Amino acid sequence: MSADKNKLSVLEVDKELLDDITELIREKSDAALQNILADLYDFDIAVLIDNLEEDDDAVYIFSLLKDETASEVILEISDDRKNAITEKLSGEKISGIVSEMYSDDATDFVSDLDENKKDEVLENLDRIDNEDYEEVKELLSYDENTAGGIMAKEYISVHEYCTVTEAINEIQEKADEVDQFYNVWVVDMANVLKGVISLKRLIVSLKNPGVHIKDVMNSDVISIDANTDQEEVAKIFQSYDLVSAPVVNSHNKLIGMISIDDIVDVIEEEYSENVARMTGTDAEELEKKSPFEIAKLRLPWLLITLFIEFIAVFIVRMHNEMLEKIILLAAFMPIISAISGNTGLQSAAIMVRGIDTGNVTLSKWYVPLFRQIKTNLIIGSVVALIVGFLGYIISDTNELRFGASVCISMFVSINIAGIIGTISPMLSKKLGFDPALTSGPFETAFQDVIGIFIFLSVSTILLMNI
Repeated sequence: MSADKNKLSVLEVDKELLDDITELIREKSDAALQNILADLYDFDIAVLIDNLEEDDDAVYIFSLLKDETASEVILEISDDRKNAITEKLSGEKISGIVSEMYSDDATDFVSDLDENKKDEVLENLDRIDNEDYEEVKELLSYDENTAGGIMAKEYISVHEYCTVTEAINEIQEKADEVDQFYNVWVVDMANVLKGVISLKRLIVSLKNPGVHIKDVMNSDVISIDANTDQEEVAKIFQSYDLVSAPVVNSHNKLIGMISIDDIVDVIEEEYSENVARMTGTDAEELEKKSPFEIAKLRLPWLLITLFIEFIAVFIVRMHNEMLEKIILLAAFMPIISAISGNTGLQSAAIMVRGIDTGNVTLSKWYVPLFRQIKTNLIIGSVVALIVGFLGYIISDTNELRFGASVCISMFVSINIAGIIGTISPMLSKKLGFDPALTSGPFETAFQDVIGIFIFLSVSTILLMNI
């Protein structure tokens, strides 16, 4: 979308503007405030509201917006500020805003409200617009992480036996209901999905305006069942380069549509969750959970990894005599653990991503394993030679055996870490666990133990006579 020169950029929503708006709020200068808001994009208004110091000021500004504008702005506001606003607004006001949203956005918004507010909003929405109410109620019945939970009820479909001219007329009548559309779905009398026709194909077919849509449509349409997990939906979009897809029920009846912007949100959400889980946390913990709930979520994993790390304590104690004899060994232990642990974590991250995208399959587990072994042989060789050389240089007597022990330990640790990091996500998936949740903390903890064990064992063998 091209920028309107009369509109202010979000970059211009600065402290001076915030101070001016705060002063106008104190003076209750509604007309002046509305003039300022009229010169801002919806996203800019959301940024402005997020940056106001007081929740009451944010509520005041938001209450000046028309329902149509408010329906776009509320979706861009941060969760904390959004909650503060919805707590102060009446259920009737929120219902009016919801009625201006597209069904998928309305459903996401309503589902985040507390139960009492949600019931109040739905009751008022039923009175304002029964059709919107039925759509939101239907979408709320689906799991939010499925195709049904992310689909929109606004789509354009035509009957298979209508002519090209009739299809164009029907599209013109429904165009205001749909923000963007790229394909027109073709159905029969029972609303069963029969095919798809692109806008390009439809326009080209105007040279034969009396031909039936059935004769020019593509019957090989890719549809998505409403109960399909959203992650699988994203894979389908990626595999077939889709910009939109129809959603059907168990009887193949058309019930909704998913567009590419919905999938972008899914990809971002899934990526954030996976990255957070690999560190043993919840992607939304900072936004939606209390400190006690966050601690309760994270403590079990930290305590388990703490127990694993204690094994390293006993290993170090077993080699106490060697450490007292060669103090420099203690300085290299954290290096061995950190580098090998990071290597394993990188391998695990690559595998989790591969499993998510479908590029890694359990039936061909050996393909990524052999590939990672080859990669880590290269990485291990380079890092081990560098660390071994440094160990040789800084040892008190330029002891070659000390440098060799560091070199061998680093090489072996990196390669074992790579193998564990590659296998553990696939093993977790095979056992029915979430690879993203199990791979990170345990990979790091186990590799700390293994790295220290290898280092001290090799050093004991090579340096026992020093």
